[in-house]
Amino acid sequence: MTDRNHSDIRSNAVITAIGSYVPERILTNADLEELVDTSDEWIVQRTGIQERHIASDHQFTSHLCFAAVQDMIERYNKDVNDIDYIIVATSTPDAVFPSVASQVQSHFGIENCGSVDLQAACAGFTAAIQLANGLLVSGAYRKVLVIGAETLSKVTDYSDRTTCILFGDGAGAFLMEASDSGSGNVLHMYSKTDGARGHQLYRSSLASAIGDHVIQPNGLIVQNGREVYRWAVSHVAEGVKQLMTRSSLSAADIDWFIPHSANMRIIEALCERTGFSLNQTLSSIKLFGNTSAASIPLAIDGAVKAGTIKQDQLMLLYGFGGGLTQAGIIIRWSL
Repeated sequence: MTDRNHSDIRSNAVITAIGSYVPERILTNADLEELVDTSDEWIVQRTGIQERHIASDHQFTSHLCFAAVQDMIERYNKDVNDIDYIIVATSTPDAVFPSVASQVQSHFGIENCGSVDLQAACAGFTAAIQLANGLLVSGAYRKVLVIGAETLSKVTDYSDRTTCILFGDGAGAFLMEASDSGSGNVLHMYSKTDGARGHQLYRSSLASAIGDHVIQPNGLIVQNGREVYRWAVSHVAEGVKQLMTRSSLSAADIDWFIPHSANMRIIEALCERTGFSLNQTLSSIKLFGNTSAASIPLAIDGAVKAGTIKQDQLMLLYGFGGGLTQAGIIIRWSL
């Protein structure tokens, strides 16, 4: 019987440009000391976060997407008019519909373009890359724009000291194109969902329960931090190891490990359990906080701008979060 989650895949998808954006306003730990019973020392010790960027009252996820894509266009001199498909990974769309992706299409005046929002919480960006790879390898499309973007500050309960210290806003974009050579950047992938644990991390909408679990219907992020931590350091760590095993790679073979920047304690625990060192781990947690679907592209683009990532290096990207969902990919950097 064939393993339906086996990581050996076909890919002709090449990452040809990257861009990012964070809002100008900064929320520091000192600012949070004025809102809740907390301290800079307590926050840094438990999360590794020093500050996060916060969207203005009139700035929404679509605006962050526009800015990230514009950054990509200007840095790589890219034409987006012939993009075939747009995927926006977000849990904080401006509206349920129209999608953020359709607003990106409208803003840049892209014709003959499909669009969809993908909601996989903090696993959204890696899941979107998996789907983009499938669209490109199918031959139906040649150019796909993948964006991870969030305005989590708009759905954060700033009276809850356990969650309000975590979240920030930002956006990152990858342009993925079909390679004429037939070989792509995406080498291996893995995904898994633990829906029975979904009530441990949620943002409510229409229903007042998730399965048999009554939830708070306030539209804000609710998290059982202890249970999510336990799930991450055990089940997510096992997922990372499964991805490496199925790709016949070890931590020593990977140049850069880029997990979702949930908090530094989780990142450290994942490294300890999977064999990665912190020196080979990229994160956006310190200056941006937990930006959910945007955290991985923000970490990568920060390293790209710093010249840290080199051509042909192997990178393991691993998103995990609400669902409870996890999605990982191994790519070879060629940008």
